[in-house]
Amino acid sequence: MFSRKPAVKLIAANILATTMITMAQARDQIKIVGSSTVYPFASSVAEEFGAATNNPTPVVESTGSGGGMKLFCKGNGLNTPDITNASRRMKTKEFKLCDKNGVTDITEAVIGFDGIAIAQNKQNQPLSMTKKQLLLAVAEQVPSKDGKSLVKNPYKNWKEIDSSLPDREIIIYGPPTSSGTRDAFEDMIMKA
Repeated sequence: MFSRKPAVKLIAANILATTMITMAQARDQIKIVGSSTVYPFASSVAEEFGAATNNPTPVVESTGSGGGMKLFCKGNGLNTPDITNASRRMKTKEFKLCDKNGVTDITEAVIGFDGIAIAQNKQNQPLSMTKKQLLLAVAEQVPSKDGKSLVKNPYKNWKEIDSSLPDREIIIYGPPTSSGTRDAFEDMIMKA
């Protein structure tokens, strides 16, 4: 896993450099917004670009994937970002917003992939759970006992979901609704 990081960084730097040189004619400094997950990598590539070229170091802001898309799709010009990073693909509604606002020359470049981890204290016994059990732990509404309707999620303890799960409180930490990583989790777990 660690051996791939320099390759991803090099690819990202090359793509970013090509894009930035083209955009440098429009303004003195490139503005990048988007994913908080991608932010550390984008910042590193931007700093390297600034140090290795005669161009100013791009400004990189962490706005979340959704927040970055909103800013990017507001229009063309000096008051809108040139690049948006995302932990997911652009949604149809975002693409339509871009189109409506004249942002039509959009290029997608896949640099890498997010990872989502389900973690617990290493002192606990190993835990194995299904997507359905995880859904029942995090969903706002879950199927009723008879399966005919949705009810407010009553589960506070893993054992309440399934007797094979530990007798521990369910505690969930995750990204905000503006996060592409959250969107990916919802696609993989909630919608599936």
